[in-house]
Amino acid sequence: MTAGMSVFLSNSRLFSSLINPIVLRFLTTSLHLILLFIVLVSWLHKKFRSNDDENHKHSGRSNSNVSYYKTTLFSSLGLSFFNLALCLLNLFYWYANGWNDEKILTLSDLGVKTLSWLCLFLFLRICFSNSKETKYPLVLRFWWGLFFCVSCYCLVTDVLYFEKAKYLSTLFWASDIVSLLMSLVFCFTGFWGGKRDENTILEEPLLNGSARNGIESVTPAAKGDETVTPYGSAGVYSLFTFSWMSPLIALGYKKALDLEDVPQLAGLDTTRGAFPVLNDKLESYSGGSNRVTAGMLAKGLLFTAWREVVISSICVLIYTLASYVGPYLIDIFVQYLNGSRHFANEGYILVSAFTIAKMFECFAQRHWFFRVQQGGYRARAALVAKIYNKGLTLSSQSKNEHTTGEIINFMAVDAERIGEFGWYMHDPWMVVLQVVLALIILYKDLGLASIAALAATVVVMLANVPLGKLQEKYQDGLMKSKDKRMKATSEVLRNMRILKLQAWELRFLSRIQELRSVETRWLARYLYTTAFTTFLFWGAPTFVSVVTFGACMLMGIPLESGKILSALATFRILQEPIYSLPDTISMIVQAKVSLDRIASFLSLDDLPPDVVEKLPVGSSDIAIEVIDGNFSWDASSSSPTLRDINFRVSRGMRVAVCGMVGSGKSSLLSSVLGEIPKISGTVSLSGTKAYVAQSAWIQSGKIEENILFGKEMDRQRYNRVLEACSLNKDLEILPFGDQTVIGERGINMSGGQKQRIQIARALYQDADIYLFDDPFSAVDAHTGTHLFNECIMGLLNSKTIIYVTHQVEFLPSADLILVLKEGQIKQAGRYNDILRSGSDFMELVGAHEEALSALDSISTEKSANGEGSSSTNSKPVLQRQESKKHGNDNKNGETNGQLVQDEERVQGSVGLSVYWNYITTSYGGLLALIALLAQIAFQVLQIGSNYWMAWATPVSKDEAPPVGGSTLILVYVALSVGSSFCVLGRSLSVVTITYKTAKTLFNKMHLCIFRAPMSFFDSTPSGRILNRVSTDQSTVDLNMGIIAYFSFNVIQLLGVIAVMTQVAWQVFIIFIPVIALCILLQRYYIAAARELARLCGVSKAPVIQHFSETLSGAITIRSFDQESRFQDIGMKLIDGYSRPKFHTAGAMEWLCLRLDVLSLMTFTGALIFLITLPEGTIDPSIAGLAVTYGLNLNMYQAWLVWNLCFMENKIISVERILQYTSLPSEPPLVIESNRPQSCWPTQGEVNIQDLQVRYGPHLPFVLRGLTCTFFGGKRTGIVGRTGSGKSTLIQTLFRIVEPTVGQILIDGINISAIGLHDLRSKLSIIPQDPTMFEGTVRTNLDPLEEHTDEQIWEALDKCQLGDEVRKKPEKLDFAVSENGENWSVGQRQLVCLGRVLLKKSKVLVLDEATASVDTATDNLIQQTLRNHFCDSTVITIAHRITSVLDSDMVVLLDNGLLKEYETPEKLLEDKSSLFAKLVAEYSIRSSSSVEHLSNLNQ
Repeated sequence: MTAGMSVFLSNSRLFSSLINPIVLRFLTTSLHLILLFIVLVSWLHKKFRSNDDENHKHSGRSNSNVSYYKTTLFSSLGLSFFNLALCLLNLFYWYANGWNDEKILTLSDLGVKTLSWLCLFLFLRICFSNSKETKYPLVLRFWWGLFFCVSCYCLVTDVLYFEKAKYLSTLFWASDIVSLLMSLVFCFTGFWGGKRDENTILEEPLLNGSARNGIESVTPAAKGDETVTPYGSAGVYSLFTFSWMSPLIALGYKKALDLEDVPQLAGLDTTRGAFPVLNDKLESYSGGSNRVTAGMLAKGLLFTAWREVVISSICVLIYTLASYVGPYLIDIFVQYLNGSRHFANEGYILVSAFTIAKMFECFAQRHWFFRVQQGGYRARAALVAKIYNKGLTLSSQSKNEHTTGEIINFMAVDAERIGEFGWYMHDPWMVVLQVVLALIILYKDLGLASIAALAATVVVMLANVPLGKLQEKYQDGLMKSKDKRMKATSEVLRNMRILKLQAWELRFLSRIQELRSVETRWLARYLYTTAFTTFLFWGAPTFVSVVTFGACMLMGIPLESGKILSALATFRILQEPIYSLPDTISMIVQAKVSLDRIASFLSLDDLPPDVVEKLPVGSSDIAIEVIDGNFSWDASSSSPTLRDINFRVSRGMRVAVCGMVGSGKSSLLSSVLGEIPKISGTVSLSGTKAYVAQSAWIQSGKIEENILFGKEMDRQRYNRVLEACSLNKDLEILPFGDQTVIGERGINMSGGQKQRIQIARALYQDADIYLFDDPFSAVDAHTGTHLFNECIMGLLNSKTIIYVTHQVEFLPSADLILVLKEGQIKQAGRYNDILRSGSDFMELVGAHEEALSALDSISTEKSANGEGSSSTNSKPVLQRQESKKHGNDNKNGETNGQLVQDEERVQGSVGLSVYWNYITTSYGGLLALIALLAQIAFQVLQIGSNYWMAWATPVSKDEAPPVGGSTLILVYVALSVGSSFCVLGRSLSVVTITYKTAKTLFNKMHLCIFRAPMSFFDSTPSGRILNRVSTDQSTVDLNMGIIAYFSFNVIQLLGVIAVMTQVAWQVFIIFIPVIALCILLQRYYIAAARELARLCGVSKAPVIQHFSETLSGAITIRSFDQESRFQDIGMKLIDGYSRPKFHTAGAMEWLCLRLDVLSLMTFTGALIFLITLPEGTIDPSIAGLAVTYGLNLNMYQAWLVWNLCFMENKIISVERILQYTSLPSEPPLVIESNRPQSCWPTQGEVNIQDLQVRYGPHLPFVLRGLTCTFFGGKRTGIVGRTGSGKSTLIQTLFRIVEPTVGQILIDGINISAIGLHDLRSKLSIIPQDPTMFEGTVRTNLDPLEEHTDEQIWEALDKCQLGDEVRKKPEKLDFAVSENGENWSVGQRQLVCLGRVLLKKSKVLVLDEATASVDTATDNLIQQTLRNHFCDSTVITIAHRITSVLDSDMVVLLDNGLLKEYETPEKLLEDKSSLFAKLVAEYSIRSSSSVEHLSNLNQ
């Protein structure tokens, strides 16, 4: 018995020693010393081996080949930090409570662990970052197995020791649990991780979560835009933790992301998936009618994103419930700290409840935010697609109600705002739920005083009603004024060339600034209303708390610190929905305004589909038939545009349409296309059609893409079309041939090139019916003949053709000629028949013959034909070589690179200079300092007021209050009111900074844009500029307060930490490493996020540009039946914008989720520290205050990083605007020291001396040593083939392009030595493309308002428009629509003539000025110019030789060289002269057209 007892006692002692914490610490210390030894030996072994083989260092790989390398790496670092934190806690805690051997051993154990794990991290980082090895060293993997066994043993002994001693330090529990979990991770990565695939993107579990989780890894070989986002196939864990974003964030950390790196969207997130849902719903709601209301649109959008709405509402519910757990438990926690214990381990249960509730709150909030953004992007994409499709089907009358700029605003601003409404969607019902929960907690703590809290809350919420109405009014005014500004800006950008030529740019800039001043008045009201709203609602919690505590005093309800802290925490949570309520109301208002605007647009009339009856192909011989047709562009007009139209076109016929300017020729083609509203009659058409507009519509993109226009490449047909359209020579000259990118609206193509590309596009379509609207007017005589012979009479010989023409020489070959006058067909028949039967046709032919009479002196009609044709092809090889060598006359001369480059995108972090520029733009940054001081004062006073309430109230009923009730409330009110006024000062400062800076940046940017050289507008699509003046400017107007909010957030976070550390300063030990990890995470994330934000900015411009191009070319698109293809392109571009937006949202939540978890560690650590302190160590009230603030720690911490990221994203708009404030500028407009006299030029003599011009320092010369004199008061004609340098010479005269060598003198003054406005205002030009601005007839003729009405009427009469304008009831105030669409092209050209007649300059330039008018009108114009500019220098570029025959001198340019300069008579006498050959060629074509073309017709 004694022996058994002794054995039992010895076993008991052995058991006690085995579970003794000292023994365990000794064991783990020894184990980690072994790890240190292993790491040292392994490192030395690798070091010596690497001396023999350095290949892996130079292998070019930046990724480790070991499986789960980064998991292992960062787990080691994490364990090191964790043990360091425990070590510091152990050091500080036991320093205050004395030392013993056990504590010294524990401290040593933690120190060794910290050192050994840090060494392992460094070893892995140095030796395995570029290693080819696929496994970790065997000895290391063996040690990880041993570590797992020891960790299990330690945790089991902890449990046994706790059972025996009923106590074990929290430090031991934490250390052993974390060690066990981490040992599992190491065992998995070491033994079961498997061999890593070499092409798999690195997985980063600590930073990125599980990148796989059921998702196939993306290989670097597969570009992002060829793969679908991992979100579409992610598993539950990956979705829950946003780990599906990990590969993209990792890629963004390694390289600057491009759009092709961003994966495609999946399923309903694509426009193709979302748009049909919205479209079907709207069609079902409207019942087949066109009418769409805001309600229908809202329901359709909700249904489009219903899944996201439901999921986000569940998340909101969980978030709201979880957020009130903390305030509910605070009173219990304070009582626990005061010694009121209800059961064992109550403190740990309370800590667990706090932690779990915060965890639910964090995860629910993150998924709420992501889902509403996802739904918003989906709704926006569907809405933009709907607006785009509507723009493609609008009738002409509906289109006149909204300009291109307004329609773009629907897409760029209104749809964007509706997409952002998701953020605020749940706020209305969430506020109600939060108020109910708050009242429950307040009733538990304060009884009937909660009724006073409810009343105060209702009062505060009712105060939103007038504020909401004000904001709605101001927002509506802001949007309408923005629309007007954008409309004007869009028009100005389209016509910038003519503005610069006429020296009108500053006048139009002042117009835009006037529109902006109206907009900024609305903006100021809106912003300052927001500032006062902020003041009222920061004061709202104070008001509610004062009312509530005052009611407690009156009712005699005792105030205890725990109950007060619980109430304060409740008020703080309630503050957020009350504070955001104005934003919610504002957003609801903005969304409603946008929905109303879009709904009214979608309700506009479409082109009726039944205007043109489509006949089956082959059903009859009739191709086109119009019976009793009456058509009118203006339905309200009493006189139709076309009256009593009757004609029939059989299959294969050629029909010519002719008539005076404004007779209705283009309208007749529109009636066949179904574009003009039909009043009565029938229009029938059989077969496919192709249309060539009078004003060329060219898409941005390659020449080849413009010609193919969606068709497959048939190389043989393609080459035939190029040959027929005389494009081969142009393509040889162009640096990239048919792969040359055409600028916006064909800006880098001459008028003739654009027209020929347009004709080639029609020819390649191989349609049944061709409609040509005077396409030969923009090309020279030779090219026009070639086009007619090769296209109309050649390739299209068997096709049905209707062609409008002013060239009488093209009429004889027509099977039917329609002569129009005043909207009626006056004559119809073949050439010879109608020539004898009426006066209208004779009038046109007579004018043509009159023009040809100048050629009577030429006697070599027939013989010159051979000379003319041979001259065009002489020395083709030499010409081509010279063209390649010396460049060409394409407006900007780009040869070494494409004209239109990808949009500039700054990479890397946004420089501090951008922030500094923004902050110091207004008042030198003084207001920013005032705002910061006001925020610091607010934070101090707010904390002070809460500190006062916690200190001045007793912890329990048994204690006497330190101060009286009235003192308690008065001090609290004083502190709270002071903090509210600090908020007012802060808000006013921030709003003033925002307003002033927005105004300043707008003015700077617009001045720089308007002063930029023309080359900038040639190479920059207007969509890019519009994006900056619209989207980026809106961001600067409304969102840049984010910089202030970030600064305020930093101050708030510091305030929270200050309160917490005052109670438990040891929180710093956890807080510092957590903040360090947060910053590391943020830096890791921001590289990808920043580029994604920039991609959002860059990828929006193509959507706007495509939309703008589609609207301007809608008639051409519809005529080719290409609507579906353009809709597909639009959808792809919308998805290209949605992709970076979607992944930006995913990246943001990926980061915030991890930050929330880290901040939760700080909060939980603080709670654990508080419950482990001996009772009475700290004041429970102050501890409760720390917990009250700590509840919001994760929110403030997440807000800090979220605001930092949001700020970096938004500051990009400032960066993009600042880019445009430093554009290169043209030379000065006025040079005060060298201004010419006001009467200059008196003679108008233009002296050109050795003029050499090129478009860039590395480009070839386009003009090569021109020397000649255009004599004052004389008429000089400039002729030459396409690409000879004619347009460049004119651009140099106006200094659109500066001379490289040589100079131009006007009346002895070097034009390069005077200001641009002094030069351009003294010259006049009638450009090739006639331009009219939206406004009135008066403002179009006299934009600078320098002339009287009598002078304007006189000019109108001189340019043959007086009678036309007098017919209008508004006379000079008759409205001109956008681009002058309600005037014919010929009438627009006459308006341009009217302008120069008013200006009466001494030097007049005509650049193909009569290309778009008939011969009779051309003769009248020439006569008018001769009469009114007889003493002026008139310089004429013309394709009609008759326009230059009566010139005093003729200049013939060839390949940038002056080939001939003499009087036309002398040049014609010399039959070998190039000019004589050109005239002979034109003469043969015109005089012998009947015989020549009839021969071709046989």
